[in-house]
Amino acid sequence: MKPNNKELLQIYRLLHRAYEDQGWWPGDSPFEIMAGAILTQNTNWKNVERALTNLVDHEALDPRSIIETPPGQLAQWLRPSGYYNVKAKRLLSFCRWYLDQGEISTLERIDTQTLRNQLLKISGIGPETADSMLLYAFKRPVFVIDQYTRRLFQRLGAIDGDESYEQLRVMMEQELQTDVALFNEFHALIVAHGKTHCRKKPLCNGCALEPGCAKSRIAGS
Repeated sequence: MKPNNKELLQIYRLLHRAYEDQGWWPGDSPFEIMAGAILTQNTNWKNVERALTNLVDHEALDPRSIIETPPGQLAQWLRPSGYYNVKAKRLLSFCRWYLDQGEISTLERIDTQTLRNQLLKISGIGPETADSMLLYAFKRPVFVIDQYTRRLFQRLGAIDGDESYEQLRVMMEQELQTDVALFNEFHALIVAHGKTHCRKKPLCNGCALEPGCAKSRIAGS
């Protein structure tokens, strides 16, 4: 059983009432948003902000400056984001591709599926990172699936939990149709809810979705 459009929109309304507009994604340019999507892998946004601030302070938050920076130095600037040596390599790979493709002015003219396929070929960029770039930097109607999304809908009894990333992405996109603003805000609200209530160990008291949550009913029985 999968949630239908009406059910998803009701969840959205309840979350929006609880958390209001999230204003995602922080960044002054599409490139900064894409760099942030790489750096946020396996860490929280506060750590990413510290790493991005290091790049800004050294006038290096642009693809050419990143490529021209010695890898060891770049890794040190990215240290706050964790896995900094790995992320330095991933960011360098992305920057080389970004420049080779002609930067944003060229990339924004590519259709969504082709662009997604190209992003997925870059070392270290998986579906969640690629879709974050597509939604928040390119404003394409792609729904980002993360651990919070999977956990929430499994606890609501809407999915089994063993669905693939692509199955869940297609499910959300088909039911919600092509609404970039809705995809943007819904994903951000799910993350806010996942951090506040729907944690690994859920905090059901005060949860806006508790009345319809299978996990809450089981925990309270």
